[in-house]
Amino acid sequence: MGKLTGVLYACLIAYLTGWYLGHWSGNFSLLLFVLTLVTFVYWLAEQFFFKRRRERAARQAAAQIAARKQELARQGIRQADGEEPAKVRERLLMQPWWLDWTAGLFPVILAVFLLRSFLFEPFKIPSGSMVPTLLVGDLILVNKYHYGVRLPVLNTKIVENNTPERGDVIVFRYPRNPSIDYIKRVVALPGDEVAYVDKRLYLNGKPVPMRPLPEFYDEDGQRYAQQFAEQFDGREHRILTNADRPPFVLATYPFPHKDSCSYNAEGVRCKVPEGHYFVMGDNRDNSEDSRFWGFVPDQNIVGRAFFVWMNFRDFTRIGSFQ
Repeated sequence: MGKLTGVLYACLIAYLTGWYLGHWSGNFSLLLFVLTLVTFVYWLAEQFFFKRRRERAARQAAAQIAARKQELARQGIRQADGEEPAKVRERLLMQPWWLDWTAGLFPVILAVFLLRSFLFEPFKIPSGSMVPTLLVGDLILVNKYHYGVRLPVLNTKIVENNTPERGDVIVFRYPRNPSIDYIKRVVALPGDEVAYVDKRLYLNGKPVPMRPLPEFYDEDGQRYAQQFAEQFDGREHRILTNADRPPFVLATYPFPHKDSCSYNAEGVRCKVPEGHYFVMGDNRDNSEDSRFWGFVPDQNIVGRAFFVWMNFRDFTRIGSFQ
């Protein structure tokens, strides 16, 4: 079993190394699920076989030591060389390394799996598409149960809860490659008619309320951008635009329900199909979003982003956000 465990750990290290180096894409939810199952099997084997075998060996050793002492006492020998009974028992009951690093880790891995699958999941912001709301390097928490309880790995909803609202920041599986997680803001719900024309957002024929703010300096991009406060149903958030970028979409991908959208030199107009959402980045001219690759199906939604729990470059980033 020690050799088998060593091989499993070698495979895990090779997989994680290749994932980190970009040789293949990984699925952390699936990996965590597999680790939970494997360590559970080891834990069961420990509870019902290996532990009992060690306890049986300890009892046999204790009986042999007691019999030897009795025989020596019969011969008049009061002291004898040998390991102390307590130390012998401790040595025989000790878990081998391969059980300590599998069965011993099962409760921890199970707790992480349940917490990450059903309550909260951490994410790292990799790009500037959500600036100024979220900056590169922000470590955020995502509420996994806000939009309903979903089965791990399969992401199938089993318990209904809230539905996404306009203005929510959501994490979802990228429709073009579900192994990648994206984060954007919901700007239109199923049945909405949404338009982004001349860098202004319209919902059902009406412009979304927007007011100008002081220019924003993007430290990563080392440039200033126009900044506005945009409002959905009384909730306000900030967005950026770049006056030097054209309002129209330069290129799009094929996507389901693309016939619900029309493109021209001024921008894009879409009718959001049922069970789908139209999402955009707050950094409007630096975000590849629903304008380019289409709608987000409800089944792709992972959860609602709501809190920055760490940014190692700027601790003042810690806190909730709109």
